[in-house]
Amino acid sequence: MLEWDEMHPYNAVHVARVPGVLEAQRLQASLSAALERAGLTRLVLDSWQCVYAYQDGPAACEVKILADEPEADLALCAEVEWQINTPFVPTPGFTPFRFFAMPATDSFFLGLAYFHPVADAEAIVHLLRTLVRDYLRPNHSALAKLDRYPSHQAHLLLRYPGVVARKLFAFAGQLRRLRQSHRPRYREPQNLHNGFSFFSMPRERLCSLVAAAKDWDVTVNDLLLALLLQSVAPLTGQRLRAKKRRQISVGCIVNLRKELGMDRARGFGLFLGSFIVTHPVLEGMNLRELAGDIRQQTRAIKQHRLYLATPVELALGRFVLRFFSPARRKKFYQKNYPLWGGLTNMNLNSLWEPSTEEGPIDYFRAVSTGPATPLVFSVTTVGDHANVGLSYRTTVFSAEDIECVQRHFRQQLEQLREPT
Repeated sequence: MLEWDEMHPYNAVHVARVPGVLEAQRLQASLSAALERAGLTRLVLDSWQCVYAYQDGPAACEVKILADEPEADLALCAEVEWQINTPFVPTPGFTPFRFFAMPATDSFFLGLAYFHPVADAEAIVHLLRTLVRDYLRPNHSALAKLDRYPSHQAHLLLRYPGVVARKLFAFAGQLRRLRQSHRPRYREPQNLHNGFSFFSMPRERLCSLVAAAKDWDVTVNDLLLALLLQSVAPLTGQRLRAKKRRQISVGCIVNLRKELGMDRARGFGLFLGSFIVTHPVLEGMNLRELAGDIRQQTRAIKQHRLYLATPVELALGRFVLRFFSPARRKKFYQKNYPLWGGLTNMNLNSLWEPSTEEGPIDYFRAVSTGPATPLVFSVTTVGDHANVGLSYRTTVFSAEDIECVQRHFRQQLEQLREPT
């Protein structure tokens, strides 16, 4: 992912609404002290070897304070968009985190933007949870030094020795499906700017989603992938008249921590896999049928644990990209991985219980699209509802296109039966 960051800032953002009063100076001091205790300061990169190291020391941590706006959602969306498009300058010993905050009634929003190659979403949730506890209870420090370099490649090979061979065996089939997939149109291939939008899935809609997944014998993640396919399909009408590329492909991120047997709270790093599903999404196809077809694909992927070998796929891409010019690198994934979107799905309730004293009142996420996909759905279940952040390549999707995607997503949700 360091190569991705060289093409476009590969950042992600988490925003938590925290109970309590915002005291800017105390917050900044608390965050800096906690990062120093955790050893998450003075990051040094070696882009050629694709490795990094923390050198410890003082944290260069500042908190950007946003004005309390009547339209808080719009102000937060604008800040998140700025954060995912603004690179971290990789000078020797830089801090791979940025913070921002906005006051609200009896609470405040705390945003954490981070350099994505060094951490995944679960690591950031654990970090942000303890940062909030440190701030709200300054005499009860919660954050000790983390395991910043947990060995995961060795665990992968020892636990699942056949997964790399199975991934290589399945690779030909994946390439065939991608060659049958319709390509999004990139109006300016060199423009990797991300837009950001946001909407919420209220309790009744979330309950309907979960109930439908149970009734249809699919996972909630399968159903979300089906909803993503249905939502982007209206923007791909011309593909149905094509001779070859008539299908739609989307990707999905998988958290690998459990299968790697890690200490999930202390292990700080990036432990993600991914997979791709492909479907023709024919006109008139109902959501239940589509979700069932997606379930057939994901069942085979899970059975063989193909997502565990994602590092092999990334390493192959890294090797190939080194022979390309900077301009050709930006087109590599557009041409060879014609994805229309991606999904990252997280249940915050299992990591940070909202009902606790320091629990978040609300929470949402955003992830840079990077060069591999033009649209990312970041779904976060928090309390009794879910929030969906949409980051998108503006050279592929207009704001009107994204409104269309959201409208179709909501319409499909509303057609699901109400829970009994």
